[in-house]
Amino acid sequence: MATSAKAKAAAEDDRRSGNPVWNSNKFKLGVFGANVSNGCAMTMADGALETSWPNTKAICTAADRAGFEALVPVARWKGFGGETNFNGTCYETYTWAAGLSAVTDQIGVFSTSHVPTVHPIMAAKQATTIDHISNGRFALNIVCGWFQPELEMFGAPIMEHDERYVYASEWLDVLKMLWTAEEEFDFEGKYFKIQKGFHQPKPIQRPFPAIMNAGGSPVGQRFAARVADMAFVSLEKHDADTIKRRVSALRDLAHGEFKRDIQVWNSSYVVCRPTEKEAKQYLDYYVREKGDWAAVENLVRIFGMQSLALPPEVLEEFKFHFIAGWSGFPLVGTPEQIVDKIQMMSKAGMDGTALSFVNYQEELPQFIREVVPLMEQAGLRKPFAMAR
Repeated sequence: MATSAKAKAAAEDDRRSGNPVWNSNKFKLGVFGANVSNGCAMTMADGALETSWPNTKAICTAADRAGFEALVPVARWKGFGGETNFNGTCYETYTWAAGLSAVTDQIGVFSTSHVPTVHPIMAAKQATTIDHISNGRFALNIVCGWFQPELEMFGAPIMEHDERYVYASEWLDVLKMLWTAEEEFDFEGKYFKIQKGFHQPKPIQRPFPAIMNAGGSPVGQRFAARVADMAFVSLEKHDADTIKRRVSALRDLAHGEFKRDIQVWNSSYVVCRPTEKEAKQYLDYYVREKGDWAAVENLVRIFGMQSLALPPEVLEEFKFHFIAGWSGFPLVGTPEQIVDKIQMMSKAGMDGTALSFVNYQEELPQFIREVVPLMEQAGLRKPFAMAR
């Protein structure tokens, strides 16, 4: 192996030594959406998440004490209307991550960054600051931006879909140069012109912090395979064969074309009850009876789903899962059934999932008490004890 290759491998080993997203647990766990009103559930049911610092701090420190690997926020600037104005009350994700880095001890803390709304020089400085506050536990989830009303607030151009990834690639190139270059540098691309770029201190994670991306289109998947350490995928179908094909295709693309190994994560909404019947009844209640159907109609319109001429039953299923938990994987049933579904995802090649709930304050502790021990018994996770 050439000296440069050895140095690169050593740097990568060093980078992965401190951030828990690279620990040895077979299946990793995160909390998703604890920074936005209602979290991921478009519902008016009692107990839906209210955005306050005491709430988000309690939720995230509970996950930290339980040995979870990730806190993943939703980057939102404007809500989706409806009776709840879903996600309309929200914390900005860099400052949210900085605050949580100071009150947690071991969990990976993410910021989700809309690249059209944050200059890469600012992003590099913010990310590095959080990496130092967290002692190397920071990770950056890159989002190309798709919600037009938000971009219009910033006066940002509405780019054609594929062009968003051209912009994001250049944005990330500048970010990485700031994180790694020891001397001043110039950069001139299609979207950014940097004169005598400079950034100190460097991140604790060398050469740079962990990167996540959730590109779903063919162009988005290529972007994730090329640049991300963790690809965050949406699973439209929930059977093992479909998940395995989706995960294998993404891993093969990353390894075959870009010589990279990546993790594959998704999001899951949790409804855990003593019986399967009770779990399904509660899911039906908070979606069909208490769901914010006006908000999901706005979401469907923004996505342009009506123009796809989908069969009515397919469109209704799409709406149902978005109300239930931002179209995540349904972990619905008893603790044992939930672990069976997680085991299925793991066998299909998934590395982890970011969890959402209707009532985070009550249901996350229940998940920690009732589900995590069963995951440990199934060999999906190792028992965890906070370092003293």
